[in-house]
Amino acid sequence: MTFTDIKFPIELSAYKPLKLNPANATLTTEQRDTLKANIQLCRDAIVFFTATGAAKGVGGHTGGPYDTVPEVMILDAFFRGASDQFVPIFFDEAGHRVATQYLMAALHGNLPAEQLLRYREAHSTLPGHPELGLTPGVKFSSGRLGHMWPYVNGVAMANPGKVVFCLGSDGSQQEGNDAEAARLAVAQYLNVKLIIDDNDVTIAGHPSKYLPGFSVAKTLQGHGLKVLEGDGEDLDDLYSRLCEAVTTPGPIAIINKRPMCPGIEGLEGSNHGHDVISVDLAIKYLESRGQTAAVEHLKSITKPKQTYTFLGSGSEWGANRNVFGEAVVAVLSRMSETERKQKVMVIDSDLEGSCGLKKIHDAYPEIFVPSGIMERGNFSAAAGFGMEEGKQGIFATFSAFLEMCISEITMARLNYSNVLCHFSHAGIDDMADNTCHFGLNNMFADNGLDDGYETRLYFPADVNQMKACVEAVFFEPGLRFIFSTRSKVPNIKDSNNNDLFGSSYKFVPGKDEVVREGTQGYIISFGDALYRALDAVERLKQEGLDVGLINKPTLNVIDEEMMTKIGNAPFALVVESFNRRTGLGSRFGSWLLERGFTPKYAYLGTHHEGCGGLWEQFPHQGIDPVSIMNKVKELIK
Repeated sequence: MTFTDIKFPIELSAYKPLKLNPANATLTTEQRDTLKANIQLCRDAIVFFTATGAAKGVGGHTGGPYDTVPEVMILDAFFRGASDQFVPIFFDEAGHRVATQYLMAALHGNLPAEQLLRYREAHSTLPGHPELGLTPGVKFSSGRLGHMWPYVNGVAMANPGKVVFCLGSDGSQQEGNDAEAARLAVAQYLNVKLIIDDNDVTIAGHPSKYLPGFSVAKTLQGHGLKVLEGDGEDLDDLYSRLCEAVTTPGPIAIINKRPMCPGIEGLEGSNHGHDVISVDLAIKYLESRGQTAAVEHLKSITKPKQTYTFLGSGSEWGANRNVFGEAVVAVLSRMSETERKQKVMVIDSDLEGSCGLKKIHDAYPEIFVPSGIMERGNFSAAAGFGMEEGKQGIFATFSAFLEMCISEITMARLNYSNVLCHFSHAGIDDMADNTCHFGLNNMFADNGLDDGYETRLYFPADVNQMKACVEAVFFEPGLRFIFSTRSKVPNIKDSNNNDLFGSSYKFVPGKDEVVREGTQGYIISFGDALYRALDAVERLKQEGLDVGLINKPTLNVIDEEMMTKIGNAPFALVVESFNRRTGLGSRFGSWLLERGFTPKYAYLGTHHEGCGGLWEQFPHQGIDPVSIMNKVKELIK
C-alpha cells in the first residue's frame, strides 16, 4: 500500500523557520510563541505518521522523537541563526528516534511530506533507523545504542571551533561505549554538547527501578563533564541551558527530565510509549488536537498481509523467540526451588519481552535479574555465574548485538563458563528496523580454537524444534547459542504431511536432518529460511526436478554422515538469511572440498542493505522461494 498520491493531512507549511542566536539567552514573546507552535505541530505530525506504522504492522517508535521535539526545534533555530558556530546535524544515539530525522528532512525540503505516509514500509527509503545515503536529508547512520557519542567525538575533532550536538537518552547512557566517550571528550576538551532525554523509561521498564543508584547526571559529572539539568518541558529553562552550553567551551551535558510522552493520554510516563503508539491512542490524541484529516487517514489504512502460500509447512505459525522462554520454564519447572536458585541465573538486557525472557521472569522471579542496556557486562555476569560446574547463566538479547559481545564470549570460553544464550531477531525477516538491526554475523560467536571449551550454535526451524532443542541442550556444558527470528514461522511438515518435529521427535545436537530426499541435488538450510527452501523444493518437484532438502539446526558442527550424502550429490546449495560473507555458506563449500567432494556448489544469503518492511526483505535479498528455484535451475543445467 502506498500513499504518495495522497496529501499529508497535517499542514506542515505552518512550520515557521526560526533564527535564534545562542548569545541571547532569553526568548522574546514572539520567539517563544513560534517555538511552542512549531513544537506542537511537529509532535502532532510525529504521532500521526508513526501511527501509520502501527496501522500497517511495520511498527516504529513514537515516544522518543515526540519527547525530544523541543530541543530539536531550538537546535534547528540555532543552525539557522548562527550557522557558522555549528556542525548542523542532529546526531542522535537513539536511532529508533528516526521519526525526528525524517520530519526534519521534510521540513527542510529534502523529502516530500507525503513520503512520511510510507514510514518503515518496504522500499520506501524510510527504515526504522537512519541510514546515510539512503534517505534524502538524513546526514548520519545510527541504530545501536551507545555508538554515536564516540563517533561524534571524532566529528568534533575534525571541526575545531564548532559545536557538535549529540542527542542521547538515559538508555543509551547505560552502554559502556558512552563511558569511554565521556573520558575522551573531557580529556581532549572537545566541544561536544550532549542533550539527554532523561525520562526514566526504556523498553522493559524504568531504570530507577531496575538500576537503583544509577544517575545520568552524577555519572557524567564523575567523568568530568559540566552538567546542566532541568525540566525538558520548561521551554525558557531549556533554551537558557542550551544557550549556556553553546557559549561555554568544552564538553557539556544538558539533561532534560520529563515523563515519557508528555501530554499523550494513556502513554505519559509509561514504558509502552517507547514503542509505536497504538492506532486507538493516536486517534484519541489527534482528535483532541482537531487533526480530523489525520484521523480519517489512520482509519482508512488496511494492514497488508503476506498472501503467498508456502508448500510443505502447516498453518500453525509461532514465535520461536517467545517459545524459547516457555521451553526454559518447562525445564525449570522440573527443578526444586532450591535447585533453581543454586544452579540457574537469568540476566536480561532490557529486552525480556522481545526475547522470551519475560516468561521466565513471570514464572521464577527469584532467579531473574532485570538489568539495563549493557550487553557486554550482562553477558559476562551470566558467564561468571556459570563458571562453576553444574551452574549456568542464561542471557538473551538481539542477534545484531552479538557482535558487541565477541570479546566477552572469548573470555567466557577461556574461563570454561556455562551459558545458555538466546539471540533473537536473527537474520532479516520482519525487520523494518533494517540494516543496523539485522542479525547477520551470528557465526562470530564460534570464535574459539579447535581445542577450546565447547561452543555450539543452534537455529531451530519451528516452535516444535525450538522446544526440543532447549530440552536437549539445557544441561549441556559450554556456551550454547540458540537463535530465533523476530517473525513467526510455520510448522514444518514431512512428506506425509505430519509435523516433522512432532511429539516423537528428539533433537540431537550436531546432527543434520533430511527434510526431503532428492536425487538431483540438495539444498541445505536452517531457521526461517528452511520453510522457504521447503516451498521451493516442493514446487521444483511439481516441475519434475527431484531436489532434496537438508535442515542444519546445529550450525557449527560437521555431520560427517550427512556431509558424505551431500558431497556425493550433483549439487549443493546453502540458503540462509545470515551474511553471505560470514554465514554458513561461506564455510560449507570448504568443508566439502576438505573431504574430497566436488558437487556443484553455491550459496545464497543476505548481501544487500535492507529495504525496510517485513517479509519483503527476503525477495529483496534473493532468498525467497522463487529466487531459490531459479538458482537450483542454474545449478542443474
